Amino acid sequence: MEVQCQLAPGLPRFSVVGLPDKAVGESRERVQAALAAMGLSLPPKRITVNLSPADLPKEGSHYDLPIALALLAAMGVTDAEQLTDYVAVGELALDGRIVASPGVLLAALHASEHECGLLCPAAQGAEARWASGVPVLAAPDLVSLLNHLKGTQSLPAPQPGEVEPAVPGPDLKQVKGQETAKRALEIAAAGGHNLLMIGPPGAGKSLLASCLPGILPDLTPGEALEVSMVASVAGTLEGGRISRQRPFRAPHHSASMAALTGGGLKVRPGEVSMAHLGVLFLDELPEFQRAVLDSLRQPLETGSVDVARANAHVTFPARVQLVAAMNPCRCGHLGDPALACSRAPRCAADYQSKVSGPLLDRIDLHVEVDPVSAMDLALPPPAEGSAEVAARVAAARKVQTARAEETRARTNAELSGDALERYATPDEPGRKLLLQAAEAMRLSARGYTRMLRVARTIADLAGAEAVGRIHVAEALSYRRQAPRA
Repeated sequence: MEVQCQLAPGLPRFSVVGLPDKAVGESRERVQAALAAMGLSLPPKRITVNLSPADLPKEGSHYDLPIALALLAAMGVTDAEQLTDYVAVGELALDGRIVASPGVLLAALHASEHECGLLCPAAQGAEARWASGVPVLAAPDLVSLLNHLKGTQSLPAPQPGEVEPAVPGPDLKQVKGQETAKRALEIAAAGGHNLLMIGPPGAGKSLLASCLPGILPDLTPGEALEVSMVASVAGTLEGGRISRQRPFRAPHHSASMAALTGGGLKVRPGEVSMAHLGVLFLDELPEFQRAVLDSLRQPLETGSVDVARANAHVTFPARVQLVAAMNPCRCGHLGDPALACSRAPRCAADYQSKVSGPLLDRIDLHVEVDPVSAMDLALPPPAEGSAEVAARVAAARKVQTARAEETRARTNAELSGDALERYATPDEPGRKLLLQAAEAMRLSARGYTRMLRVARTIADLAGAEAVGRIHVAEALSYRRQAPRA
């Protein structure tokens, strides 16, 4: 956006044009109050501020600073030519302070692409410095910014924000029993696969999901910047601090479609975008509204979500790993004759049908989590915890990273086309088993390719060059089964 300002003879008036929303229109009052706090008054002329291109809707308070600078340049207070080398973003307080506004990191990256500097609030200077090679002027107020531009004062160069240490979470040593579920969790972490856990209440599904961040590898610097860009747009990047830990989002099952996929009156990223390159955990999966769940089908396939509204069309990244948990039926005790309701097994079919088949087809691993007995709980903690599993996951991810130089796929879950044929095609015994199973289980084309990806991940965990029959067999064991009677 380019902010233009013109002072013309006529009755005194201050107007902002270019399809501004209410927040942008109200910038006139904030700018006028900020100039008054500096001891400046508006000239008795017709002031017109144009936000170009004029046919695109403008929203947000971050236009305050560029509008004020354009007006000051038109008044001759500062040099207009000097301002053409900068991108400006920030909200103005009535006393002239420049306060934080969302999207500064993206503005810094945009400035870097166009070889410009950035003018931003002092509170977000650390955030802007993550965009390498950008001259950043982070000013606490409008007076100090003008003095720096005139050369009478020097603003200190901001330093990049700190890298937040990983927050320790639950360890797999806390999970007793559930060896099959732990193995599925390890495969999901190693290949970035989607996972669904089905089991009665209290079996440990939520605990298993909360252990997943502890076995996932840290974000690379490039990935951390991607995640921080989404957080910057959402306004949750505090103090310029970025984290190398993968996002883990667990929205409540009452979440709306706009909350999950993005949208709202002012389009903001949803939970699926806030979990970009991380984990989106949906507990009590059938309790979500069906339309809300089905809105995830396209993002899970493409890795992005397109939010189309009458006044905006925005694309957010959404390359997530979906982990879901659900009870087998409404009462939750389908397999226990003593506790199951009188409607079993009919209640299971009704309850599980709340989740559509196309969404289930996009989930690579389906695992049944059995209840844990009191005898299992009395056993000592297992010898293997998150640290040992994370080491195997890191080794498998290292193989995939080396492979990504040719395939452009960060994980096995993203393999497709020629790369899938080249690296995931099993040997002859494995191919025969897969073909037999595909016919018996009536796998769709999507289900067939997802089985290949899971088998490739299992082979990577085993350190095998080729996908064998044993890897295919294990992958097929995690495919969706019919509800138990």
